[in-house]
Amino acid sequence: MSSTKRNVLGVWVDGVDYRTTVERVVQCAERGVPLTVSALAVHGIMTGVLDPTHRHRLNRLDLVVPDGQPVRWALNWLHGVRLRDRVYGPTLTLKLCEAAAARGLPIFLYGSRPEVLAALQRRLLVRFAGLRIAGAEPSKFRMLSAGEKRDVIARIRSSGAKLTFVGLGCPRQEVWAYEYREALQMPILAVGGAFDVHAGLVKQAPPRLQSVGLEWLYRLYREPRRLWRRYLYLNPLFLGHLALQATGLKRYNPMDAPAPNKELGYG
Repeated sequence: MSSTKRNVLGVWVDGVDYRTTVERVVQCAERGVPLTVSALAVHGIMTGVLDPTHRHRLNRLDLVVPDGQPVRWALNWLHGVRLRDRVYGPTLTLKLCEAAAARGLPIFLYGSRPEVLAALQRRLLVRFAGLRIAGAEPSKFRMLSAGEKRDVIARIRSSGAKLTFVGLGCPRQEVWAYEYREALQMPILAVGGAFDVHAGLVKQAPPRLQSVGLEWLYRLYREPRRLWRRYLYLNPLFLGHLALQATGLKRYNPMDAPAPNKELGYG
């Protein structure tokens, strides 16, 4: 197990910054070895708390970085990590695209809708001179057959891509990364909302709200029907569990999660 991993409610979260994350992704991309990365906020952590089988998947990812400020605070509070900033999925995406352009590493974009991918590609190519997008494929928004999964793997591998960004939303994108890791043999980055943000379809919260951990409030204001349960239920639940772990009233064992008995085949 990596020395950077810390137990947050039974989920291994890496106490790393942008620089360390980008360096590790680039090294693996250049070597052609698998690396699964997910940027998890509170919602992502709680998917693992509430679903032990999914917790097993999360704990088999190579890097789980603190996407949300509360997750960064939890690392600092519980383990004294002293991270000065979170590793925010949309920002990480830009930093990795910049590094990929500089190092000549083609990327693949998987997930979301065709119109989102089209806008995302246009904007990334304008922003990063020299970036090579080897391919892009939208989600089918359903489970794939074994044959369809083999076809997806073949298309990504034959594209010449050296790293794949996945925008399927949490927890589907983490399941995808877990299930495709060995087949693709390249870094897989589960970055969720970064696709919509950089395609210009979703507005980010003002920097001040982001810095004090209130991005959730801004998003709830903009999409109350879709996000109310995520924030009004899961956020307090996260804080309650965090208090139990901090006081030792409850133990959260990352090793007690059962492995999935089948692949889900999200696509």
